[in-house]
Amino acid sequence: MKKIGILCASDTELEPFLDYIEVEKIIEKAMLKFYKGSIGEHPVVAVYSGVCKVNAAIAAQILIDEFQVTHMINAGTAGGMDEGVQLFDTVVSQQMMYHDVAEDILTEFHPWLKENYFCADKNLLLAARQYSRQTSFPMLFGRMVTGEQFIEDDKRTEINAACAPLSVDMETASAAHVCYVNEIPFLSVRTITDTADHKGAENFEKNCEAASRQCAKIVTGILGQLPS
Repeated sequence: MKKIGILCASDTELEPFLDYIEVEKIIEKAMLKFYKGSIGEHPVVAVYSGVCKVNAAIAAQILIDEFQVTHMINAGTAGGMDEGVQLFDTVVSQQMMYHDVAEDILTEFHPWLKENYFCADKNLLLAARQYSRQTSFPMLFGRMVTGEQFIEDDKRTEINAACAPLSVDMETASAAHVCYVNEIPFLSVRTITDTADHKGAENFEKNCEAASRQCAKIVTGILGQLPS
């Protein structure tokens, strides 16, 4: 049976999931709260890690080691990078990479990737595509990038030229990294709060709650496409 880890960065991103999860137990570890329960037929463990790569990696490894999740979905919000990405589009990861790590670090050293990006799980992607054909929410499939900063105009052009991403956030690639070395199927689903045309932290703050609710609904819909 699949056991799904749901990893969010913030309490705002996690909170909508608690409307869908039948919580059986809350377990505290490493200063984090893990909500153990189910969504439909799927056992789940949900947590918000706190912002940034290391926090996401800590939570992801605990989900794997302590809760034995078999699959992981990183969910929440992101900034739009490609000019075609609009507010409240939801980006689903096909590839995930760091925009602030030298290109050869992960190919020349552990975990010796063939390319400097991680790939989403094919079956989770298939479920997301199936759901995308049934929903009115706009869903885009492509590359996500991760780094340790909120991206404004001074970095956007540089990152787009180097990585050609649809979205940017501070956690996805690190959670994908942990899942890759542990051979855990992974997918990231992020709803857009800010773009080049609707930029800045003020737009993130204004749109975060609504985008988080939308993302939780989409992730729940994706889970509904997975066999138990």
